[in-house]
Amino acid sequence: MSSNHKRLAMGGRIDREQPVEFSFDGRSLIGYRGDTLASALLANGITLVGRSFKYHRPRGIFSAGPEEPNALVTLAIAGKRQPNLPATTLELEDGLVAESQNRWPSLAFDVQSVNGLLAPFLSAGFYYKTFMGPTRRAWMFYEHFIRKAAGLGRAGTDPDPDRYDISHAFADVAIIGGGPAGLSAARAAAAAGARVALIEQDFRLGGQLLAEPSDSAAAAWLRQAEAELESSETVTLMKRTTAFGIYDGNVIGLVEQRDPTNPAGEARQTFTMLRARSIVFATGAIERPMVFSNNDRPGVMLASAARTYLNRFAVLPGKKIIVATNNDGAWRTAFDYAAAGAEVTVADVRAAPPTALAAEAARLGVVVRAATRIVDLRGSHAVRRATLNGPDGQSEAACDLVCVSGGWSPTVHLTSHLGVKPQYRDDIGGFVPGAFPADRFGAGSMMGIYSTADVIEDGHRAGTEAASFCGKSAPVPPPSKLDLRETATAPFREIPSLGRGKAFVDFQMDVTTGDIELAHREGYESVEHLKRYTTLGMGTDQGKTSNFAALASMAALRNATIPETGATTFRPPYTPVAIGALAGRAIGHHFKPIRRTPMHDWHMANGAEMLEVGLWMRPYFYRQSGRDVNEAYIAEMRNVRQAAGLMDISTLGKIDVQGPDAAVLLDRIYANGFAKLPVGRARYGVMLRDDGIVFDDGTTTRLAENRFFMITSTAKAADVLSRLEFLLDTAWPDLRVAVTSVSDEWAAMSVAGPKSRAILSAAFPALDVSDAALAHMGLLESEWQGRALRILRLSYSGELAYEIYVGATAGERLWSRLLEAGRAFDLKPYGVEALGALRVEKGHVAGPEIDGRTTLDDLGLGRMAGKRTGFVGDVLRRRPAMLAPDRQRLVGLECIEAGKRLSGGAVLFLPGDKAYGHGRGRVTSVTFSPERGHYVGLALLAGDVASEGSEVVAVYPMKAETVRACTVSPVFLDPQGERLHG
Repeated sequence: MSSNHKRLAMGGRIDREQPVEFSFDGRSLIGYRGDTLASALLANGITLVGRSFKYHRPRGIFSAGPEEPNALVTLAIAGKRQPNLPATTLELEDGLVAESQNRWPSLAFDVQSVNGLLAPFLSAGFYYKTFMGPTRRAWMFYEHFIRKAAGLGRAGTDPDPDRYDISHAFADVAIIGGGPAGLSAARAAAAAGARVALIEQDFRLGGQLLAEPSDSAAAAWLRQAEAELESSETVTLMKRTTAFGIYDGNVIGLVEQRDPTNPAGEARQTFTMLRARSIVFATGAIERPMVFSNNDRPGVMLASAARTYLNRFAVLPGKKIIVATNNDGAWRTAFDYAAAGAEVTVADVRAAPPTALAAEAARLGVVVRAATRIVDLRGSHAVRRATLNGPDGQSEAACDLVCVSGGWSPTVHLTSHLGVKPQYRDDIGGFVPGAFPADRFGAGSMMGIYSTADVIEDGHRAGTEAASFCGKSAPVPPPSKLDLRETATAPFREIPSLGRGKAFVDFQMDVTTGDIELAHREGYESVEHLKRYTTLGMGTDQGKTSNFAALASMAALRNATIPETGATTFRPPYTPVAIGALAGRAIGHHFKPIRRTPMHDWHMANGAEMLEVGLWMRPYFYRQSGRDVNEAYIAEMRNVRQAAGLMDISTLGKIDVQGPDAAVLLDRIYANGFAKLPVGRARYGVMLRDDGIVFDDGTTTRLAENRFFMITSTAKAADVLSRLEFLLDTAWPDLRVAVTSVSDEWAAMSVAGPKSRAILSAAFPALDVSDAALAHMGLLESEWQGRALRILRLSYSGELAYEIYVGATAGERLWSRLLEAGRAFDLKPYGVEALGALRVEKGHVAGPEIDGRTTLDDLGLGRMAGKRTGFVGDVLRRRPAMLAPDRQRLVGLECIEAGKRLSGGAVLFLPGDKAYGHGRGRVTSVTFSPERGHYVGLALLAGDVASEGSEVVAVYPMKAETVRACTVSPVFLDPQGERLHG
């Protein structure tokens, strides 16, 4: 294994007593507990970690936090792949296996780096221009190769073995950011008596204080703050937790990563919805890079990141260092590296850096070059030399690490999620949040305050005010002081001085200054247009390090100020969120609640193969009927036609409609009238949407003068109830009607077949179920074992049939009673496949025909409405387009080719038509008909060619099947209805 040859012998915040084994691109390495993957790679001397998106240029570690644009890796363990993870945020753990991305065949030798030679053809917007010809269909050829080359990491295809959880949390004060401002705010809010949630994305609290030496005053202040908060009963410390979004009602979306030191089996990630009475944003600031030629080479790093790797992780990434800056902050990095034994040169673009800094540099042996900027870098897989441009002209300097600092950008992403517009402050040269609502507060460097002493004071103020907003006003002691004696950072607008190489603004998306200039020339001057034309800021990092440089470049090109140029819109999530975290345990059968009928246990115990139908589990077929569904459903159909079958129909929607105006309501929502329906009778009805399209169908029975029992389809049960409630609340609030779902109160079953009346007589000997007593569409109400019983004589199969409703808890007992009584009559249960086949034979429409595109006339039901008016959908169903003669109409189909079958979804053409496009219609439902001895189906076919006896060709492109069929009546069985009248 490789040694940590770039690790310092002492210092840092790692646990040297706990070595951690991991691998990168198959190479076994060692780090320590407390490392990130990035720090461990640097400690092992690995600087090349990835390839860029478009040009496949070598890239190294650039930052030390979630703003990382370059060092994206894939975690790959036992078939599980998580792509596009910043190495800078991955806490090192035993057995971690990481792979570099976007390279082939290897990271060191990437064939697609040839794209750099094709750069003139791959400039901004190249995909809008390059691939438009030479023919109109050329894109179809290019697309395959473009999609293959697109993306960065490769996601896995195996099921994710990890567990994810979802939780809810509450707090008086939520503080986002565990740096000095956030810690100070938490201490103040807790002292005031508030319940506090302190949210920190890192696995350590401290923010930029972690970049201070571990034996410094800052480290002592941090230890004291942590100890105080950990001992507080009102403070919840949420480390390893990212606030990725702010939503209405002060809801904060959080994702917590698993602590690798905890036992295996815990959730890998937990998605928490935190509801807070007030929020303190202490999200800090992100250091900006500098723009110069080849500024993307491995070995170029943000100055703050370099200081973090040195002081937090005890890593010395380089020994010959150039610190390129336009502000005071980066000089602290130079001083620390010089103290660690490195040769350091500061290239400050300002003509006269502060005297105090120059004096300290002289004391530490740091070479200072004022009014000097980096023009270019040399080196391939690692930086080797830098070209500097100063008062004495250009010169070269050897280097193995370049630390850059172009100033700081306050992290305003989260504050922008609910519409707080960023405002530009010229005194700091950056955007800060605009005016907050009363329940939100900002603190620290995200408000443009960069002195640690002032940051702590500001955090104390924000925490106190946030607690006060929540009514918590206990006395708060003054904040604990910490003064790191930072000098003020004077704003300085850098003017890039470029060499011959590309100067990158957005490292991840390979956007250069040349791309921004091109966008400006082509008229994409708006920052939102610039973003989309160049893809700037559209990577996984959302341009955290590139946005300001891009705005400054466009402002210069437009001769405008940065406020006039504007800023892009920040949207959630702040950092990428795994879909698994959002789903939690709601996957597979847990994605939605599973609903089971009262007879479910009986089905499972008696050989039913269950099928998910919406949320319901329903019997697909019974194994006693056949080896598979194709054999079983035909046997079940035959039994219904010849003897009798028992079907569980508890899934149908059941709505109780009561009130003096109940009949008026039904008259308005159904296309056919219900006002004159006699008590004790049922009627089939069809509802329309406002636009005249069929919404649902079902039967409704009049139980009393002002009470009805409505039955809806299984799929539309909730939609129908919601629709009725909406209409009663908004369109007809004057109607005195109450609608209530009673779907779960009733178990329902259907007995169908020529022997069904005899079976009911045997099951209920005290009831008269004769034709005279219970006619077709009639109702019989009674009791069974002390439970209400309703028997409706309705038929879905075309056979003599009855629907039986009883209290849900008695459902299984009544089901068993019917089977026992029907044993002598060969009564057998049947499943939904046979049910669907029976209705196709009879020509009944269902979901495949009522698909949100068909009208009453399309389905052959226009006569139901007759000349009635005033019902929902009546006006718009009469539009000329709805009555056009070429609209698709319901027809029956019979297969006329021996040995072939029709397929649902097949596209219909006339003989001689070119099989292309949407054809003349489509096949909606198909079954084998034992009565006909071949396959039959229902279809929607253009009315101008839908005459009976016409030949059509059914084309099923997915399986390259072509079948000839003949159009017939959609009613294949008993068109006179003799069977159902028994």
